This record gives sequence, C-alpha cells and structure tokens, in this order.
Amino acid sequence: MNFPFFASFIVFILWLGFVLSRNRKHEEKERESFWEKENRANSTRRRPLDDLPYIAIPFNDLPADTLAEDEKISQYLETLHSLSDSPIVNFSGISNTDLKLQYGAPNIDLLMQYDQNYTVLARTLQLWADRLYELGRADESRRVLEYAIATGTDVTGSYRLLCAIYKEQGTPEKIGGLKKQAEGIRSASRNIIDRILKEYDP
Repeated sequence: MNFPFFASFIVFILWLGFVLSRNRKHEEKERESFWEKENRANSTRRRPLDDLPYIAIPFNDLPADTLAEDEKISQYLETLHSLSDSPIVNFSGISNTDLKLQYGAPNIDLLMQYDQNYTVLARTLQLWADRLYELGRADESRRVLEYAIATGTDVTGSYRLLCAIYKEQGTPEKIGGLKKQAEGIRSASRNIIDRILKEYDP
C-alpha cells in the first residue's frame, strides 16, 4: 500500500470536510440574516411615497416629431405617452426587502408597479434610439439615449450605442460623463457597462 498517498488522501478528505462545514455555516448565517431582515421588512408600516424620485418624460426635449410616421417609432411613442400617465420610478438593483423596509410592506405592490413602469420606459427608449439610428438619425438617437442614461438606465445597449455615436460625431470626450453616470448603477449590469466604457475610452 502506498502510505504517503493514503495519508495525503486522508488529509485532503479532512480539509474538504472542514471547508464544506465552514461554507455550510456561512450559508446558514446568511439565510438567518435574510429572514430576520425580511421579517422586519414585512412588519414595516406604510410610509408616504411623496419623496420618491419620480421620472417624467420630457416629450418637448425629445425628438418626438422625427419620423413619427414610421410604424415602429409610432408604437414606441404610443407606449411612452401611455406610460407618462403612470408613476415611474427606477428601483433597479434595490431588493423588495429593502423597499419594504424603507417605504413599508403595504406599499410593495405599488412600488413594484412603479419599477415595472420604469423597465418598460428604459426598454422602449432603447428601441426608439435603435430605430432612429437605423434610419440614419444619429443626432436624434443621441438625444434619446442621453435622456435614458440620465434616468439611470442599466440597459447596456444604451451605453454601447451612445459611445459609438459620440465616436462617430467626433465627441469622444463625452464618454467620460457616461462613466460618472454609470457609478450610480446598482444592478449587476454595472460591470458590463464599465467594460463597454473602457472599450470605447480605455
């Protein structure tokens, strides 16, 4: 019998058991911490929503009249006009538990709807900008994208297309401003956006 090998194998088994046990305890602590926080969140009373960072759609500052006869653009504008009558708030990267802790558990359905409205807004703005760019209206596409990013969108395509337009229009220095905007992104898309910005402005 190869005793050195057997001894090494035993040591490895003991080490593996220690690592698995440590990881299991860590996961248990995280699970307990989560449920403790969730229970506190579910007990939080309703709070006023007046101070939410509501988002308005500034149609006068956007190229709403450009190629409005295009079927796709017409659909996007219709969606945006419909959204403008509803509360829109960007909660990207904020968990439902944290929302309940801050604004009260009874408000969670409303808050989720506000966030869903924002998701539709960000997606529609990206589609609108893509279509304008596709039809040769880069300047109008830029205006839509700049507004989208000002609202805190984490749609990676918005950053990529705007960087490309800045390069095409000879204003690559504006990419630095996008880096500052990206710092406020709380979702997992932040890392991808950072890579996009470094790709265009190393």
